[in-house]
Amino acid sequence: MTESVHRALAPGAGAAPVARIVTFSTLFPNVIDPKHGVFVETRLRHLVQQGSVEARVIAPVPWFPSANPAFGRYARYATVPSHEERFGIPVEHPRYLTLPKVGMHVAPALLARAALPVFRRLRHDGFDFQAIDSHYLYPDGVAAAIIADALGCPFVMTARGTDVTLIPRSPPARHKILWAAERAAAIVTVCESLKRDLVALGVRGDKITPLRNGVDLDLFQPLDPAAARSELGLAAGTWLASVGHLIPRKGHELVIEALTDLPDVRLLIVGEGELRNSLEALARSKGVVDRVVFFGVASQAKLRSVYSAVDALVLASSREGWANVLLEAMACGTPVVATDVDGTSEVVQASEAGVLVRERSAAAIAARTRELLASKPDRAATRRYAEQFSWDDTTRGQLRIFSSITARAPAAGGTLRARSAEARTA
Repeated sequence: MTESVHRALAPGAGAAPVARIVTFSTLFPNVIDPKHGVFVETRLRHLVQQGSVEARVIAPVPWFPSANPAFGRYARYATVPSHEERFGIPVEHPRYLTLPKVGMHVAPALLARAALPVFRRLRHDGFDFQAIDSHYLYPDGVAAAIIADALGCPFVMTARGTDVTLIPRSPPARHKILWAAERAAAIVTVCESLKRDLVALGVRGDKITPLRNGVDLDLFQPLDPAAARSELGLAAGTWLASVGHLIPRKGHELVIEALTDLPDVRLLIVGEGELRNSLEALARSKGVVDRVVFFGVASQAKLRSVYSAVDALVLASSREGWANVLLEAMACGTPVVATDVDGTSEVVQASEAGVLVRERSAAAIAARTRELLASKPDRAATRRYAEQFSWDDTTRGQLRIFSSITARAPAAGGTLRARSAEARTA
């Protein structure tokens, strides 16, 4: 955050905080999985850094009885500490029960049951929070509505993508989301597209404020491309990167197939997931395996090297609320090729940023990639484009929302609970 913006947002010397909030989400990093939900943590960090919001975090993790590595990712949940501190913000990790097959239907209630005692303990220990800041509408936002009702506390929900474009296709989930949205003090979406989709579902538009994700311009900066390739052990030549979990909706297979029409181009795939073996098999069957490198998971700092090393980032997703990887690449001076889905057109709005792919197919991706590579924007111009997406505007928007909520309601405690009780008996 720039010094001038910090001064504009920060309270006067000795002033009380504008708001005390609890951020609540299963999408939040922990010491075992520091990349999980990092976008939620980053937004909160920028909000807290401006000086007028105090925050605690409750980030539930699934309960699992064994930390034996033989159980894979489930065992990792068991090793997450119950409490940690990240960037000076205390984080609690209560355990919640997940049930096979029926789990999605009862997840909000199970989440609320696990987290409510922790919320109450925070109050008992003196952190008189005035609002709950929940992320992802289902199950997290619905659970927040249950908790807020029990505590007599206002809550805010943030919609981030598939919680709007996919999950509401289930009628029970859609019903619960609409129930929670009606009770929310405010709703945030990470792009205008998701606001339109929520309104189409039946959510009141006057409750919804689009606040896009920003990009860390200090972390994601251009590096010398040749030096970055050397650091990563990449050969000379033209490189693309495809970054994200190796899951169906990310479309890595389309980028691999596109290589058959891009004979002089190599591909770096960054991420891990269920499709790793099938993607490797696809690369062999298409005869491009010698031009595809599976990098695995990369830290945020290592991603800076990835973006700087390649000529373009390709994002072939079928759904994206607001794709952070696009801005990260641009901030490193690297243009993008991205399928035109959901909020992506709000990120890629100029030739310096890259190109959009209207048809989600390998042939279309290859064609648009050739066009971009034939007339690549200057890296400095791409970086300048990304600089308009700092976190400052988003932080201001959050501050307005929480200031408005706390101005209407007293500090957490008896009065809020009394109001809630009166409302339920009216």
